[in-house]
Amino acid sequence: MTAGITLSAGVRSNLLSLQNTASLMATTQNRLATGKKVNSALDNPLNFFTSSSLSARASDLSGLLDNMSNGIQTIQTANNGLTAITGLVQQLQATVAQARSDASAGTNAATPGTASVTGTDSGANTSTQANNALTFNIGNGVTVSVSTQTHTNATVSTVTGTGAPVGTDATGATLTVDDGSGSGPQTVTFGTGDITTAAKVTAINTQLTAAGSTVSASLNGDGKVVFTNSTGKAQTVTASAAIQTDLGLAASSTSTDGAVATDHALTLTELADSINNNSQLTGKVSATLNKNASGTVTGLTFNNLSTTDTVAVTGFDGTNLTGASSATTTLAKGSGGTISSTRQSLLNQFNSLLSQINTTASDSGYNGVNLLNGDSLKLSFNETGTSSINIQTKDSSGASFAINATNLGITAQTSANFGDNTTLDSLSSTLSDSLTTLRTQASALGSSLSVVQTRKDFTNSMINSLQTGADNLVLADSNQEGANLLALQTRQSLSTTALSLSSQADQAVLSLFG
Repeated sequence: MTAGITLSAGVRSNLLSLQNTASLMATTQNRLATGKKVNSALDNPLNFFTSSSLSARASDLSGLLDNMSNGIQTIQTANNGLTAITGLVQQLQATVAQARSDASAGTNAATPGTASVTGTDSGANTSTQANNALTFNIGNGVTVSVSTQTHTNATVSTVTGTGAPVGTDATGATLTVDDGSGSGPQTVTFGTGDITTAAKVTAINTQLTAAGSTVSASLNGDGKVVFTNSTGKAQTVTASAAIQTDLGLAASSTSTDGAVATDHALTLTELADSINNNSQLTGKVSATLNKNASGTVTGLTFNNLSTTDTVAVTGFDGTNLTGASSATTTLAKGSGGTISSTRQSLLNQFNSLLSQINTTASDSGYNGVNLLNGDSLKLSFNETGTSSINIQTKDSSGASFAINATNLGITAQTSANFGDNTTLDSLSSTLSDSLTTLRTQASALGSSLSVVQTRKDFTNSMINSLQTGADNLVLADSNQEGANLLALQTRQSLSTTALSLSSQADQAVLSLFG
């Protein structure tokens, strides 16, 4: 045991110095080996935990960078798809322009499939507000409805007091209100608590409501009593002498400013205009008025302009126009109508190009997300998720908008379409609108891409700043630590020599026993 060994003060002092030097050398060598001056919380708790926190946040942000990179690729892929689809639409536009410039539109006029309504202009349409639509199924899942009715809302009728109310006790006084419904006048009797004008108005409304009247009372900005009939029918308000002055009413007043709601079945002429002015039916279905020798309308004929597809019609049973969903008929496809070989070739080319729009859109996905299909891509910009962006193609109202031929308003064309210059002009306008839509979507995606790229660059800078700050707290200066180690080695050598000298001094006592 060391307790039984006695060392001189000189030896013990030099031994302690060697031990301290060895400890410092071990610490310095560890710093040189790890490159850090703080390797654990024991070295410097504040620096150690601060550095760990900064490094952890940098690591979290590094994980977000991968998602941002994937997001950028997803947006770029969608933009590539938009670029390709834009090119396809431009080719469609060029095809239509070439067809329009071909002077030989067709060699035979097409004979449409038809069905007719027989009757007078204002009497053949027997539809009602409950059954009020003609619906044409023009193929490819597209149905177009045309209303057969119009409706005008009621204009309320009013009776206004001639003077300002007084507001006195009129217990037992009465007034009658006839709302024009034919059920007769309703009588209002005022009680002992109906003293103020507001109380009298409340009593009027309570009793009229209980009687089922369509009239109600209120006070206008001038404080006068106003009776309003919601149905628009003429109303008559008769006041007893005891209440005339109190409410500022005449003995009897009848409204003249109202109008009742009206329903109106479209005439055949109005219905033909609605069908022929419907852009979705252009080139598909038209309506022709039938007239006798004197020019009087005797009916309406529906024309199926397609030579390849039938058109199902709901609301028409083949003879009668009822507007009911139970009434159905089918317009046979047209016949004939051959077009020039040039236009036929361009028609084939148009439909072939059209089919590529949807396939291109469906192929524009990246890592399972296809923005052109209306998918939503959410990217977080910080480790807590409080800063993010949601990327999705949207329409003008903010709803999800998939890029496809249907949503762009482009449909497959027929010989009848390419044989008619008016239809081609309308198609060209539709294609121009489609290009505008595509450019708008491309602009929106470009804006989102710019935001994501900017945030990615910012996140990279943040990671660098965080990591640099973390390293500054714990990294060792290798030059300084190297110098320290050299100094400690020198100190150790000198301490060893001093210890040796101290030991020799202790050994001098042995010479006395020689």
